[in-house]
Amino acid sequence: MAIDLSETLVIGISATALFDLSIADNVFNQKRQLDPDSAMEEYRRYMLENENVPLADGTGMPLVKAMLALNNSRKPGDDKPLVEVVVVSRNSPETGYRVLKEIRQRGLNISRSAFTAGESVTHYLDAFYVDLFLTTNEDDAQRVIDTNQCAAAVMYPPPKSVEPYTDTQVRFAFDGDAVIFDDASELINQTQGLQQFHQSENEQQDVPLNPGPHANLLIKLSKIKERLPGRIEYSPIRLALITARNSPAEMRVINTLRHWGVYVDEVFFLGGLEKARFLKAFNPHIFFDDQDAHLDPAATSVPSARVLYPSHSALRTVMQMKTLTASETTVKSDVISSAEEPINKLNNVSDKK
Repeated sequence: MAIDLSETLVIGISATALFDLSIADNVFNQKRQLDPDSAMEEYRRYMLENENVPLADGTGMPLVKAMLALNNSRKPGDDKPLVEVVVVSRNSPETGYRVLKEIRQRGLNISRSAFTAGESVTHYLDAFYVDLFLTTNEDDAQRVIDTNQCAAAVMYPPPKSVEPYTDTQVRFAFDGDAVIFDDASELINQTQGLQQFHQSENEQQDVPLNPGPHANLLIKLSKIKERLPGRIEYSPIRLALITARNSPAEMRVINTLRHWGVYVDEVFFLGGLEKARFLKAFNPHIFFDDQDAHLDPAATSVPSARVLYPSHSALRTVMQMKTLTASETTVKSDVISSAEEPINKLNNVSDKK
């Protein structure tokens, strides 16, 4: 009989998101610059020679460990797993041996894996019933986002300073627009301004927002919470929505969550305050956002991952144009400063005379 995972949250994670393989990646990338034809052989040799060297945690390890522990919290009589984790890696089976060995040594309850020897792993996510795909490979994440297979995110490097995690809860933090909700409202904000955004959201406060790339993940997490014992307020899973929205754009968010039948424990309407300050206090096992401006400061203290825009997204085009314009402005400013420097020196000399 085929295994039924319809009520199980399945996390697909790359080896480089689960473990810190940055040294091995550097070996490959440095060799590829000098001699592309022998880069893979150099990487293979390094991995084989270091099979007995322990691997450090990747950004996704705290989440994986905490989620797997949830399987011990099921209600009596519930024999279906709450969470499954599958490793999907571009390593070959031979170089992936080091990853599998580390999983066994740590006692992680991960029994399924795929190693594709350089080929994209995204073709196999649907076959594994993956609900969330965590990777360090942006191309793979973009393919998943574009085909709408499941929630996907590109992991930032592990945070430099981490507060101890609670042993009794797994904590998720999500941005709103372009993550939980679609990007239509954010597109208005980016193209027509904050005032028009507020007016539009206030006028449509009773109209549910359309689902975004991580909506199904949030909904499934909410269903998983219902299978856990105890009152929902004290669930081993705690969900937070941390958004730059504020009044009068907040009511539509609450009404949308009600429409979806989703219980979110905490919601923060920050109105431009830095998210990193609140994330440090909430201390999630993972934080999802679509903008580097929020992720860069957050990633220093909490595990963070970027949700990409679909390739056909108008918001993606707008954000790329803004980034390009900002870069050009910086370059022009640097050029002007460089040109003015000798003039300023000359003026200083003249003033002294």
